[in-house]
Amino acid sequence: MGKVAFVFPGQGSQIVGMAQELASEYKEVQAVIDQADEKLGYKLSSLMFEGPQEELTLTYNAQPALLTSSIAILQLLKQAGITADYTAGHSLGEYSALVAAEAISFEDAVYTVHMRGKYMEEAVPAGVGSMAAVLGLEEGLLKEACEEASVEAGSVQLANLNCPGQIVISGSAQGVSLASEKAKEKGAKRVIPLVVSGPFHSSLMKPAASKLEDTLASISINDSTVPVIANVDANEMKRSSEIPVKLVEQLYSPVRWEQSVEKLIDLGVDTFIEVGPGKVLSGLIKKVNRRATTIPVYDKETLQKAIDHFKGEESTNA
Repeated sequence: MGKVAFVFPGQGSQIVGMAQELASEYKEVQAVIDQADEKLGYKLSSLMFEGPQEELTLTYNAQPALLTSSIAILQLLKQAGITADYTAGHSLGEYSALVAAEAISFEDAVYTVHMRGKYMEEAVPAGVGSMAAVLGLEEGLLKEACEEASVEAGSVQLANLNCPGQIVISGSAQGVSLASEKAKEKGAKRVIPLVVSGPFHSSLMKPAASKLEDTLASISINDSTVPVIANVDANEMKRSSEIPVKLVEQLYSPVRWEQSVEKLIDLGVDTFIEVGPGKVLSGLIKKVNRRATTIPVYDKETLQKAIDHFKGEESTNA
């Protein structure tokens, strides 16, 4: 049997009603959600369950809501005896991965990502920055397009290297617009502007990074119990000293998701459990490696599928 990785989604996967069905059924799920409400001092649970979607989507609400849903669902996997050899998360999801690896407590993480969301919102006024997904253009050519556009129109860079043929760019609104045009000229199949509140994972996020550094310095960070694959370099991180450094860097650096998945496969992972709302990461992982087994877990039915999968593995290995 191969190794197992728990992977955690990032911003964009939030949806009204997230974890609600599981919370009504399992007290462990409700307990995590109650903990978030208490730590943040407002009813995050109401936004998660009832919305409105526009308010849930605000960065400083979406980030703690996703982390809370993911960690609540994680309790049920643990209870079923399902454990991971590695963890990883996409952008914000890296914090869920660190909680799963016991490097950061849930309360500290939910507070930190709420503040991280605020710092990100404050760093760049709305409308000044933007992001776009570029499909069907290889990394080198897109990097060229961004470098040319940065000189002519304002800073823009590669932000999320998600899977073969899908790279997100981020930066100033003018820079992204010009880089998008240049990408099409260089052969991109499509460019899709993203509905986001800021230019995440670009150098424009550096003002948020110094504030995040202070917040991370105020919480307790331990060595992780299992390796976490870091967004910034797709390498294993375990030591408490390197975790805050990489989290700060992650704010203004590209998320190397495709490379992270490849790294996990090289380490012997063949089963990826996506813990949290939606199945975005499962789709990206399949594009990186079609043979990988992906199991998204976000409601009662998908939880049962995960449990059945591992029961099946046990009986075939017995």
